[in-house]
Amino acid sequence: MGLLDNLTNIAAGALGKGGSDLLPIVLKQLANYPGGLQGLIGSFQQGGLGDIVQSWIGQGANLPVTAEQLGAVLAPSTVDGIAAESGQDKPAVLGALTGLLPQIVDQLTQGGNTPASNSFDVSSLLGLLGKLR
Repeated sequence: MGLLDNLTNIAAGALGKGGSDLLPIVLKQLANYPGGLQGLIGSFQQGGLGDIVQSWIGQGANLPVTAEQLGAVLAPSTVDGIAAESGQDKPAVLGALTGLLPQIVDQLTQGGNTPASNSFDVSSLLGLLGKLR
């Protein structure tokens, strides 16, 4: 099973049937995250949530994150973009991200390795996702 299949299954499992519909929006917004994946991880570390994001990167269980914690560390433009594109309000987006974001980071950092920010090509993943629908 490839990365795209894993993420689609995780989204559907974490968020129900609508989760797989939200996944392309989240991936697109994360692709534009300031500093890419490294920037996202840095936001958590600077916001005092380094232990949480490290659990997503490392081996073992992912620590949970709350919507409030995500709201405090994520770039507002990312949350606003997901909300606008999905038609959901910010609290709903943050709630969905509590289940989805740990799994996305976990899948992108398999083996505890953080790829370079430019190595995650979201446009290719979105193109593949479109072909699966």
